[in-house]
Amino acid sequence: MVKALIGRKLEMTQLFAEDGSVVPVTVVEAGPCVVTQVKTVERDGYRALQIGFGSRKAKNVNRPMKGHLDKVGKGYFQVLKEVRVKDVSDFEIGQDLSVDVFEVGERVDVIGTSKGKGFAGTIKRWGFQRGPAAHGSKNIREPGSTGNATFPGRVIKGKKMPGQKGNKRVTVMGLKVVDVRPEQNLLLVRGAVPGAKNGIIFIRKSNRVA
Repeated sequence: MVKALIGRKLEMTQLFAEDGSVVPVTVVEAGPCVVTQVKTVERDGYRALQIGFGSRKAKNVNRPMKGHLDKVGKGYFQVLKEVRVKDVSDFEIGQDLSVDVFEVGERVDVIGTSKGKGFAGTIKRWGFQRGPAAHGSKNIREPGSTGNATFPGRVIKGKKMPGQKGNKRVTVMGLKVVDVRPEQNLLLVRGAVPGAKNGIIFIRKSNRVA
């Protein structure tokens, strides 16, 4: 069994636990995903499944991808992703993978693209403090000195500087599965997941146990 699916972030809400406490959850449309390719050691050098999620119009798919997906016979997918597996003998092209591969109480990792905030300065991007806004001050929101002395005479790689904020791949690890609803293809996980509403995310079984 493969413990990984492509999904879509729908919304955040809350559930009430048996003891009456409120549990914040994210509702995820997880699957159904379709196996579009089975990769083997003999042919590809490693074992993996290529799975597809979502739908795309034929006019928006190029000819090589059409030829690849026509072999599956289940339309054209919005997203394709590879998942490593130990044994591919249990899978075949066109097979459906649904949300019931996950169980309540299980821990999962969720990977997505964070919301893009555009170009931001060091105060907003990194939490720098501003300088004094007094008469004659020339360092109110500037980052201050970024260089070094004569040696090494350059800005060190990784220096916190103004730049693009957000719009990056983010992995949130060890989220607890609160509820699984196979009839609706919904997965409810505790806490927040990266990305905007309707953003594509990837869910996999976590190595964390607590």
